[in-house]
Amino acid sequence: MSTLTCGFIGLGLIGGSIAKAIRLRLPGARLIAYDINEASLELALSEQTIDVSRNAIDDTFSGCDYLFLCAPVSCNDENLTAIKNILSPETILTDVGSVKTAIHRQIEALGLQDQFIGGHPMAGSERVGYRNSDAALLENAYYILTPTETVPASRLEAYRALVEAIGAIPLTLPFEEHDYVTAAVSHLPHVIAASLVNLVKSSDSPEGIMKMIAAGGFKDITRIASSSPEMWQQICLTNTENISKLLKRYIDYLTQIARHLDDRSEQTLHDFFDTARTYRESFISASSGPIKAEYVFTVDIADKPGAIAAIASLLAMHGVSIKNIGINHNRELAEGALRIEFNDKTAHERAVEIMTSHGYQIHTKN
Repeated sequence: MSTLTCGFIGLGLIGGSIAKAIRLRLPGARLIAYDINEASLELALSEQTIDVSRNAIDDTFSGCDYLFLCAPVSCNDENLTAIKNILSPETILTDVGSVKTAIHRQIEALGLQDQFIGGHPMAGSERVGYRNSDAALLENAYYILTPTETVPASRLEAYRALVEAIGAIPLTLPFEEHDYVTAAVSHLPHVIAASLVNLVKSSDSPEGIMKMIAAGGFKDITRIASSSPEMWQQICLTNTENISKLLKRYIDYLTQIARHLDDRSEQTLHDFFDTARTYRESFISASSGPIKAEYVFTVDIADKPGAIAAIASLLAMHGVSIKNIGINHNRELAEGALRIEFNDKTAHERAVEIMTSHGYQIHTKN
C-alpha cells in the first residue's frame, strides 16, 4: 500500500489543524507544505507536523494524493495557476474556504473540475496562524464537501473517508446551497456580532461603563467579533448576495420586534423568546459550526487568598490541563465566581468529576 501524501498551500490555523490531525491519526502519511511565512514552516518542521517545506509551489507537490488550498482566498487565482502546471491528474484538489461559488467558478475556468472537491471544515478560532492550530479543532465538527458535477464518485468517497479518519463529520452539499447555509449560520452572525460591539462602543459613556460591565450574554454572543477583520472582509465580498439577502430579512425581523416593543405586545414578545428558546434547545450539543464548542464551567470559590491556586493545583495534581482561567466580574448569565476553560471534552469531564468529589459547586451550561 502506497504512502498517503498530502500537500498544503498555506499552513495557517485551518491548514495547520488539518495537517496536525492527519499526523495524529494517520502517522505514516507524508506531508508537504508551502507558506509565505517561513517561521510557520520552520515550526511545523520542528514539531514534525510536516515532512517537507517548500518556498514555492513546485514539482514537489505533483505526487500528492490530496492537495489542500489553505491560503487566503485572495491568493486562489495565483496559486491555482501555479498548481495547474504541476498537478497530477490523480490528485484530489480541495480547499478550505467558507465560500464556495468563486472557487468552483475558478476551477471550471481552469478545466480542473474532474479532480476538485470543495471542502469547508466548520471549525475555527478567534486566533489565527499555524501557531494556534490544533488537531482537536476538527474533532466532531462538520466538514462540508462540495464536489463538482464531474468528479468521480470514487474520489468523493475517498475524501469522505479521509475526513472521517481525522475525526470530522463529512457532509456533502451543492456549492450554491453551501454558500446560502453558511451565510445564515456563520457569516451573518459575524456581521451581527460586530454590529452589536460597535453599537455598544458608540453608545457607551465617556467613562466606559458599558465596556466595564459587559459580560455574560453580551460576551457570549459577541465572542466571534474578535475574529480576523481581513478574513471577514473577504468573506463578505465573496458571499455578498447571500449575506445581503439574509441581512435584509434580519433587519425586517428586527423592525417587527421593535414595533411589538413599542406596542407592548405581551403575548407576541413572550412567543418571540419562547420560540427561539425551543428551537435553540433542539440543536445538537456537539460543536458543528465555525464557533468551536467551549469546554468550560464556572465554580463557586471562597473569597480568600490561595483559593484559585488551590483549584489549579488540584487539577494539575490529577494531570488535567487548564486552557484559561478567570474571575466572573459580572455573572448575569453565568453562575459561579471562577470560570475555567479546558482544551477538550475529556479534560472538562475529568475536571468536573475531580472538583465535585472535593466538594466544589460546579455550574455548567450548553
